[in-house]
Amino acid sequence: MADSTSMFDLIRHGEPEGGPMYRGSKDDPLSEMGWQQMRSAVTESDRWDAIVTSPMLRCVHFAQELADTRGIPLHKDERLREINFGEWEGRTADEVMANDGERLSQFWANPVAHTPPGGETAKDFNRRVTESWHHWREELAGQKVLIVCHGGVIRMVVADVMNIPLEHSFSSVATPYACRSRIQVDTSAHGLFQSLVAHGSFKASTP
Repeated sequence: MADSTSMFDLIRHGEPEGGPMYRGSKDDPLSEMGWQQMRSAVTESDRWDAIVTSPMLRCVHFAQELADTRGIPLHKDERLREINFGEWEGRTADEVMANDGERLSQFWANPVAHTPPGGETAKDFNRRVTESWHHWREELAGQKVLIVCHGGVIRMVVADVMNIPLEHSFSSVATPYACRSRIQVDTSAHGLFQSLVAHGSFKASTP
């Protein structure tokens, strides 16, 4: 195994049109505020060799703009779509709590055992996201990479990096709009080691 150090910055999309809700597979573009949040979350000092993005509008529009502006290769990956929340999609947290509060609480307590009605299972979601993560981790080894994606996707990747059980993966990491996470991946003859080195609002690009 060739020695390499990779740096992956994951950023959640900004606010979409329609504001906060269980959006899931509902494909809304960024609002004006969302564009401001995304543009403010990156600086000229950030340096990436490649960008990987969810194909959903709230991610891909910003990723495309950034790739075009900086001349960076852009890769779109269907596996990085947000989890499908089924019947909860398009409804706010308060609306879901008022009408389906028990199932919502059960989902957050243990998403493996409690799938949103008509939605995607946590296991299926986790499987496709981790497949994507492992693919790009190998494909872009040794590079600095930006991944533009969703709150649920970031939770799955962080859970893989930190060995968080899937049952606790949704409730263990806060991912506000335009939140950034940095993961370092080192490979050598001793194996592969990955670690979360930053999470939240940060702009420095130097590891």
